[in-house]
Amino acid sequence: MSSYKKFTLGEHLTSEQQLFFNEHGFIHFKNFIKPQTVQNIIDASKQVQQQWLKNVVSKVNGVPIKYGKDLDGSDIVQRFAFINQHHDLFSGLADDPRFETLLQLIGPGARLGTSEKDGMVLNHYVNSSQSAFTKMGWHTDGLRDIFHGSRLNPMLNVGIHLNTLQPEHGGLRVLPGTHRQSLYQMLFRKKYFLDNNADEREVAIIPEAGDLTIHDGRLWHRVAQSTVIGEQSRRRVIYIPIIAGKFEPKHASSPTVFYQKFAGLVK
Repeated sequence: MSSYKKFTLGEHLTSEQQLFFNEHGFIHFKNFIKPQTVQNIIDASKQVQQQWLKNVVSKVNGVPIKYGKDLDGSDIVQRFAFINQHHDLFSGLADDPRFETLLQLIGPGARLGTSEKDGMVLNHYVNSSQSAFTKMGWHTDGLRDIFHGSRLNPMLNVGIHLNTLQPEHGGLRVLPGTHRQSLYQMLFRKKYFLDNNADEREVAIIPEAGDLTIHDGRLWHRVAQSTVIGEQSRRRVIYIPIIAGKFEPKHASSPTVFYQKFAGLVK
């Protein structure tokens, strides 16, 4: 599967869209948000960044914040957790009624996890000698439930892409169909986060700014490092979980989950 079909999100999921997602564990929708909205989101993230740098914010609701260096050596936030709780634009984005359509991929009981897991996350990648966040090794998002000591509940990760990418810019890579694997394969198919090697079966997700993607939390995926450096390597993406099961909101006194204590080891 070297390439894949891209769709347009309407008021309802079509049977073709549902079948594609069920088979492959991911789906790509074009033009979810407009170019001006993309720019507004980037500007808002810079405002949050300025506040967090000023206030030396290390965690939000128990989730460590990842900092790094920009191309000019200045400090930047490279992974924002619960950013929807720190700017009205992001909380408003989560209220978009089209997310109700996406809940159909799980079915009854599904919700947007803006106050659970890591909330709405914004990742900011840039490939330079000083960056602390250029790639992420193979993993599944479902591992979080196991570390929380709970059963493996349905979970999807919705990505809103803020940059137009080509394969050389790196980005999301998925192993189609692995959302239907056994628990053993989900745990041991690859070395979590340590393995970032390309897989002959992987599919590169190549978005344009404003596109939306969804992948199943059980699907093996990674974030490939850009092969270009400098400003051309810059990419930002928002992730929001769609979840089901017990409602487990986080708050300011929430503990840091075990695996997140080692976040600094993960590029």
